[in-house]
Amino acid sequence: MAYYKHIFFDLDHTLWDYDANASAALFELYDHYKFSDLAIFTKEELVRTFFEVNYELWGLYNNHRIGRGDIRKRRFPQIFQKLRADIKHLPENLESEYIGLAPTKPAVFPDAFEVLDYLAGKYKLHLITNGFNDIQQTKLKYSKLESYFGHVVTSESSKARKPNKRIFEVAFELTGASVFDSIMIGDNIDADIAGAQGIDMDHVWFNPKREVPKFKVQHNISNLLQLKSIL
Repeated sequence: MAYYKHIFFDLDHTLWDYDANASAALFELYDHYKFSDLAIFTKEELVRTFFEVNYELWGLYNNHRIGRGDIRKRRFPQIFQKLRADIKHLPENLESEYIGLAPTKPAVFPDAFEVLDYLAGKYKLHLITNGFNDIQQTKLKYSKLESYFGHVVTSESSKARKPNKRIFEVAFELTGASVFDSIMIGDNIDADIAGAQGIDMDHVWFNPKREVPKFKVQHNISNLLQLKSIL
């Protein structure tokens, strides 16, 4: 077994339950703005369409085709368009209220704290995330994950996005880690896992949906507790 000193986690969809927290925020905003009175779309339709549009926009962002501001400018207008809802019913502050609310939701994946307590006693833990500084720090604070991590490296602070090797190089520079004593854990096979493979870094694909991998991965787990058998 390899000798590790440093463990690098992804945040969204790996520790912080993005889908659960986004859904909770959207349900709350749906009720606040009384969208049910419009009789155009349900809570569930809003959430489903949000994820469809959000996935598309983040794909464009990660491929350097749009910027952070474009995500926020386009997201809810495109959602309303897909829902065939008149744009006049789109509250002016819906995007900013979502951005303020969702990161304060505290849901994490099952067994996250048990695993982090176990690992924190043996390794130095850090985060590498394609998210934004302010948003990720808010998520960490409200989910009570903050205290586990020595360094949080974002695409914003590193000026690079996974799978670009530069974000990993920045992480190594900040933490004193190296590819030889580190392992990456993340859910996104195209960003986290391909990025780790691109620098010959050991890696664990967190795959709770048990999807078939696009390419061979080193470790494939569906529950965070399985990290105990690897680390």
